[in-house]
Amino acid sequence: MTNAKHSTQVSGSKVGGNQKPNRSQTYQKQKKRKPSLWQRFFNWLEWRFSTPEFAGGMLIGLAGFFFAAASNTLAGWLYVISGVSFALLLIGAVMPARLLRELEVERSQIEAVSAGDDITVELVFRNPTKTDKLLLEVRDILPEGMSNILKQEVVIEQIATNQKYYWAYSVPSIRRGVFQFTQVEIATASPFGLFRSRRSRRTSEKVIVYPTVLPLSQCPLIDQIGRDTSPKQYSPDHTHNTSTEGLTKTLRPYRWGDPTRLIHWRTSARFGELRVRELEVTIGGQEVIIALDTSAGWQSEAFEQAVVAAVSLYFYAQKVNLNVKLWTSTSDLLQGNRLVLETLAAIAIDETLSPNSSSDVLDLPDLPVVWLTHRDRSFADLPLGSRWLLWQQADSGIPSSSGELLGMVVDANDPDTDLDGVPDTIYRALQSQLQSQLR
Repeated sequence: MTNAKHSTQVSGSKVGGNQKPNRSQTYQKQKKRKPSLWQRFFNWLEWRFSTPEFAGGMLIGLAGFFFAAASNTLAGWLYVISGVSFALLLIGAVMPARLLRELEVERSQIEAVSAGDDITVELVFRNPTKTDKLLLEVRDILPEGMSNILKQEVVIEQIATNQKYYWAYSVPSIRRGVFQFTQVEIATASPFGLFRSRRSRRTSEKVIVYPTVLPLSQCPLIDQIGRDTSPKQYSPDHTHNTSTEGLTKTLRPYRWGDPTRLIHWRTSARFGELRVRELEVTIGGQEVIIALDTSAGWQSEAFEQAVVAAVSLYFYAQKVNLNVKLWTSTSDLLQGNRLVLETLAAIAIDETLSPNSSSDVLDLPDLPVVWLTHRDRSFADLPLGSRWLLWQQADSGIPSSSGELLGMVVDANDPDTDLDGVPDTIYRALQSQLQSQLR
């Protein structure tokens, strides 16, 4: 007999506009009433031994009736009926737990996904015994906060001798994070359906949900960094800026904010699009550091926005050929796509880090940074030439502590921000702000 295979697909509905799922409402709908003392006793019995089903309860009553009648009448055939009934009850109570104990369960490695994408989970059930496993109810408990779905269930009709059963399903992720699958619950009333037993199998596996990367077409926060601290770049005081040959390193497509005097008109006419001369001294090799403030005091929604902004700025800086690194208070300087994504997936607000911490305490690198923070008092400690992104109420205006440093204010109370929404829509306002002019 060939290996059994079964898959279940659960797709999350994409919502946009004003339709946004609410995780608290989902949890309330799935929340059960508090079980009574009698129900708690049967649950305890089901997990440790076995609990009688309806047919088992009826057979217990009939076996007791026949035994009482046999004791009263001393009829041998009644003793036989009651004895056979009690034997069936004993076998039916012992076998389910034994069948579950012999079953092997393995969870396949789960691939990392971005927030909003579907997570594919695969489980393999092996039957190494010489008897078939029949009518198994499997329940996979999902990590809390990973998805709006709390559990997945499937009924396995049969796993033949020395065969495997594959179960695969998909659930939509709702937010970034590092989540841990811990166990799978298996229940059965086989072979007679008289008693039901439930056991759990430890199938520990980690899944990483990366933060959303916004597709930025331009970002003045990155494009203009370093120009106020490097006067020789694109300066009319240097002859190479006005030359058309000899010092040109390469020609590249025009990007928003490039000086028009660097446009190579002849090549632009040939290709039908603007081409810009990239000189030997440009901002292309400049080092950019994205620094995320994790000190206490963040609103949870604002911090999620800051993480999305950090990863989006990192990949945009890579796209424009800058030497970009990520800095956090817990990981120091990081470089590399996977390392940055995993770090930002697991990052959280550090409640032990005071909001009044200075750059000396934070150990910021002595280089211009793009500082993502919720406290404007930290601007005074930033190196010269830095940029800032400040999360506060939009009507608060530009903080006076920013001095000559350029940056922008992100509205921390943006009504479009909902952690349970679809990332493609909830961060649309943030994407628009990152592509807007600095103030």
